[in-house]
Amino acid sequence: MGLTLKDQEEREKDSWDQFGQNDSATDPDSDVQWEEDVAELEYYEKRFGLAEPTYRVPRAPKNERERFEMHRAEVQQVAEVADLESVWEITYTPARFEGGFLRTSLRPFYQEDQIVDVMAQVKGGKEANVYRCRAHDSLGVEWIAAKVYRPRQFRNLRNDAIYREGRDLLTAEDGRPQAVKRRDSRTARAVNKKSAFGVQVRHTSWLMYEFSALQTLHEAGVPVPKPYAVGENAILMEYIGDEQMAAPTLHETRLEDDEAGPLFERTRMSIAVMLEKGYVHGDLSAFNILYWEGEIKLIDFPQVVDIQANRSAQAVLKRDVERVCQYFRRYGIREDPVLLAEELWTRFAAPDPDDLAADLSGIISEELGDLFEEEAE
Repeated sequence: MGLTLKDQEEREKDSWDQFGQNDSATDPDSDVQWEEDVAELEYYEKRFGLAEPTYRVPRAPKNERERFEMHRAEVQQVAEVADLESVWEITYTPARFEGGFLRTSLRPFYQEDQIVDVMAQVKGGKEANVYRCRAHDSLGVEWIAAKVYRPRQFRNLRNDAIYREGRDLLTAEDGRPQAVKRRDSRTARAVNKKSAFGVQVRHTSWLMYEFSALQTLHEAGVPVPKPYAVGENAILMEYIGDEQMAAPTLHETRLEDDEAGPLFERTRMSIAVMLEKGYVHGDLSAFNILYWEGEIKLIDFPQVVDIQANRSAQAVLKRDVERVCQYFRRYGIREDPVLLAEELWTRFAAPDPDDLAADLSGIISEELGDLFEEEAE
């Protein structure tokens, strides 16, 4: 005997209720997948300014899961219209929901003839992934690395207060870092309130500091990847490695006995030049130094510290030096990290009294200029 319409509706309701209540119990990965779904959905909502969904069915959704599925269908429709997933075909096969933010983050570089394909993911992290991309012929290199920050990073920034002290906020203007003006109170309030816009500003500023540091240090001769371009969610830089493998870190490498001494000296001199340019790396260790064909490259600079504006700069330097010395100690290099850090700071970073007076004068002039502009407005 067939089911009546009422029986079908009740069975459908029971099915949805069971689905919402028991999904996580039957599938241990469902909670993780649910979080990934929400992260991807919120990313597209933010990207296209989507409002809460208007449902095309005469009834409201029965539970949160159904509401989510309906909303996701609308977002997917927008994504298809915008051709986010299909126009730019890449060799690399992304994981579920990785493809959307990967293509969205790298598409501007593709459109600007800087990359032509994404070949492989070479490094995965909590905040960002690094991909080996095929470079456009105009760049004169075969491969280029793309560091792409995850959408989840928009909401879960690291505990970075110690690094942000003394920093201006930076935004991306025409592919170049630009400081947010101090009188831009709207942006400052958004950042302090941690609104969606404020979190985005902080996120972009984090990237811009990494790109700016790479530019300055590469020009100064520090062994860092050459930076090529930056967007709101990704950085293009020199790829270290070959088609078969990316360069490993020092942590993953067993050095020859005759390599350790010269590489330690190269690292020490790199720290010195960074100090001369006003920077402390902030997270330097064998995990953030690449090794390739007898040479090193220092990487991961988003937390770079300004030695003049950050009161913790010297303490951060001591920590960096300790970690470097700890790694090279296994090769018989017995450098006292405390003495070395003090020597480097005194020689390359200790502020000159005349410079401090000039800086103070400049700050006062800038503050007065901003005040006069506000009064004129």
